[in-house]
Amino acid sequence: MADTQPANELSVTRYIDAPPAKVWEVLAERQSEWWCPRPWRAEVDRQDRRAGGACNMTFHGPDGEEMPQNGIYLAFEEGRRFVTTDAVTEEFQPSGPFMIGIWEIAPEGNGTRYTARARHWSDETRKQHEEMGFIDGWTVCAAQLAEICEGEAG
Repeated sequence: MADTQPANELSVTRYIDAPPAKVWEVLAERQSEWWCPRPWRAEVDRQDRRAGGACNMTFHGPDGEEMPQNGIYLAFEEGRRFVTTDAVTEEFQPSGPFMIGIWEIAPEGNGTRYTARARHWSDETRKQHEEMGFIDGWTVCAAQLAEICEGEAG
């Protein structure tokens, strides 16, 4: 985690030895392949990639668990980053806010710097997310993303 991060932010960053175009393609278009730590998987239910558009997924566990993850995009900047929140859902319906998620990439050397951030409304929800295994889980997801990108770029 960076020293300059906001007070209630958790983050994971990783260098990926693949060009930004490849990382973006996998990051934005192939989320079901890397978004959840295996053996969990993510199923994209609906995505309207624009500010205010739906960002709905369902996480499926190995024992039949289902966890809907519904929210909206706050920003979608093609090739650079997207930002989501679960504080509101489609049609701007209030929801129980947990976080704002920011996924971004930037060129670095011959590859790409991937950074994922979770910003929380309170210290309590940040701690809850940390105790849920944020660092380990999001680090595994970054590794899964890198594995796909580096395997296809090589």
